[in-house]
Amino acid sequence: MLRRFTPVLLTLVVVALGVTALAARPDSSPPRRTADYVVLAGVAGLRWSDVDPQSTPTLWRMARQGSIGSLSTRSAHRLTCPVDGWLTLGAGSYAGWNGSRRPGGCPPAAVTVEQPDGIGANLPDQERVVAYNADRQPWGTVPGSLSESVRCSVAVGPGAAVAAARPFGRVDRYAPALPADPAGLLGSCVLSIVDLGTVSGTDPADRRADAQRADEALARVLAARPPRSLVLVAGVSDTEAPARLHVVVADGPGWENGWLTSASTGREGYLQLVDLAPTALTALGRPMPERLFLGRPAVKVDGRPDDLAGAIAAPADADREAAAQRAVAGWFFGLLAAAQIALAVAVLPLLRRARRLAGPHSRPPVSPRIVATVELLLVAVALAVPAALLADAVPWWRGDHAGAYFAAVTVALIVGATALVRFAPGHDRTLGPLGAVAGLATLVVGADVLSGARLQLNGVVGYSALEGGRFSGLGTVGLGVFLAGSLLSAGWLAQRVRRQWRPMVVVAVGGLAVVVVGSPYLGADSIGAIALTAGVAVAAAISTGGWLTVSRLVWATMAGLALTIGFAVVDLRRPVEERGALGRFLTALGEGTGGLTVHRSSTANFQTLVNSPLTVLAVVGVLLVWFALLQPWGGLMRLFGIYPAIRAALAGTALASVIAGLLGGAALDVAGAAAALVVPMAALASLRVLDHSTDRTQPGTGHPRPVGPGGGPSGGTPSGGRPDDGGSAGTGDGTDAAAASDGTDAEASSSDGGWADGSVGGGAGDPDAGARPAGRSGTRVPVARAAAPEVSTATGAAAGPAGVGTG
Repeated sequence: MLRRFTPVLLTLVVVALGVTALAARPDSSPPRRTADYVVLAGVAGLRWSDVDPQSTPTLWRMARQGSIGSLSTRSAHRLTCPVDGWLTLGAGSYAGWNGSRRPGGCPPAAVTVEQPDGIGANLPDQERVVAYNADRQPWGTVPGSLSESVRCSVAVGPGAAVAAARPFGRVDRYAPALPADPAGLLGSCVLSIVDLGTVSGTDPADRRADAQRADEALARVLAARPPRSLVLVAGVSDTEAPARLHVVVADGPGWENGWLTSASTGREGYLQLVDLAPTALTALGRPMPERLFLGRPAVKVDGRPDDLAGAIAAPADADREAAAQRAVAGWFFGLLAAAQIALAVAVLPLLRRARRLAGPHSRPPVSPRIVATVELLLVAVALAVPAALLADAVPWWRGDHAGAYFAAVTVALIVGATALVRFAPGHDRTLGPLGAVAGLATLVVGADVLSGARLQLNGVVGYSALEGGRFSGLGTVGLGVFLAGSLLSAGWLAQRVRRQWRPMVVVAVGGLAVVVVGSPYLGADSIGAIALTAGVAVAAAISTGGWLTVSRLVWATMAGLALTIGFAVVDLRRPVEERGALGRFLTALGEGTGGLTVHRSSTANFQTLVNSPLTVLAVVGVLLVWFALLQPWGGLMRLFGIYPAIRAALAGTALASVIAGLLGGAALDVAGAAAALVVPMAALASLRVLDHSTDRTQPGTGHPRPVGPGGGPSGGTPSGGRPDDGGSAGTGDGTDAAAASDGTDAEASSSDGGWADGSVGGGAGDPDAGARPAGRSGTRVPVARAAAPEVSTATGAAAGPAGVGTG
């Protein structure tokens, strides 16, 4: 009865763990009104490296007494030019100007501002810009939403006019330049937007001069600021490629001496450009527009160093790292893809010759040194991504040759990790390297997530703050590695216990992984948690052997659906501004705007599919598995038959990675990251299984079986056959004790119908029990020159003596 209800109980456990992890949220009190006036002062291109006490004394003093952070200026266009940045500032969502653009640079500002009455202004192109963002962009952005949310707004300068223009083009109050005494102008409306100029170029002297002019204008703004006002200074855009992080400072009541952050970033010291509009409205105590901003109000958090120079060093260093990350990541993943392809080509002849056939004409085996070298290379390439993640613990980006420093650190870590796997206990066992690599990968990514995911932010294999997609938790690559590592670790551990306990082991390990992925305190990836739940359910269902039957598929599907529904219910009960991705999507469906979310996801999937090098890793992995490892000579089917828990782990990894990528808008990136770990280990394990395919057990060396009533062995199994009760079977060295010490059973259970590659079990079913070929025990005897026993086509059983299989 208990066995009958095991799938139900496991489903409930996984769902309970997942909903608990996803439902928990950090305590956050809603922001309150803090100002009567808000002044948004923008400087296109301003970075923290441009700020110092000599060149920008006003901004330096403002940063000392206020709160600071790094600003990601993402807009609807990948390179946010000044006009895009100003438009995004006023829209509160990703927006883009509809003018022509030149590759890799920004067009000259061509904004037409008309002043028909001398008080306000009019932008004749605004209606076309609004139509462009509604029809050509997937964000549903309405330019001018910030100005529409207040009764009156002021704009100073052409850039500010773009931000302050209402959707029909009207600017309430406008001045083309900042007057000598702007007090009357800034006090005429609750919201003022000021264009302080542009800092551009690569020459330090030119940038210093631009920053000085902007600082002088800022001094006049601060001198004329209305009482009880909040002043926000932001580097609203880039001015040339590549994109960089920019300055953001908040000065006003309640914003003293802290770091800036928001719910959209979840990272101390980071804001997005789209956060400034909701910050201004929240400070004024005004309601948000009916169509929600993509940004979230900024808040101040304590913990900033008192020394401003030391505090500014952190965002300036983050800007250097983010700038170096993009170039280094490109060639890293390119080299990784090339290494995977080269190893795939190199492993094919080894697979062909690894299984030694019976008879006098068997091909000679490949040199053990060559096999050992290829195995080490497979381990090294599987550890490349975890090593690259760990390399960000060293500040490689600060040198003049950042790429070379990163390569040196990463290679050193790969060598060290490979040596650790090579000399780890149990390396000579078939699944030894697989378990060690999976454990190391899970440990590295998990430790980073538990410590705040600091290595992933702006990391080569992490996510970039410049992209604006994620600032905390698990990134796409980290999610793929963690999914694969945790499920492989679960399968490796499950294979070491008795069959009836395997689902419990998979659920225990997988459930902890779901908590790490989905908890907002840790991985903060609800879609990844839902995908991992489906993978854990499938892996638990088939970990005891057999195939994914309809009933098992139904239970796995029910687990994923139950978690999704449970989290959806919890998420929809939160305030609108605190909902996660699933809750926002369901809200959009209820409002009839869900098509925008689907369009954004499909667009992101297509762009990622055609542009990402991880797509190559995923495709190469699928080709190697399908056309080589799954072939009769490839060894993977034999591995699946001997180790059903490993087969379950690989199936769960494939399902979870594909679901996470497609639902998260990452296409095959998650699957590619998982393949970088899984495929080399599958190839290595297949090589070892094939290498053990000719091992035999000498009769009479194992422990004697109890004698049954008919004089045969008890338990109902034929002599020389395999037990069908899920217990440990005889292993390759002829001793049951070896199987017990390894913790595995190599049975071909009745649900499996024999070995998955068509061979059947003899005493050599478990190659893990003994050492590698060079050091085999004396109880193993190869039969390379023995006549091949006849196999019955009806049952697949060998007709050889004592029931010994053909292997």
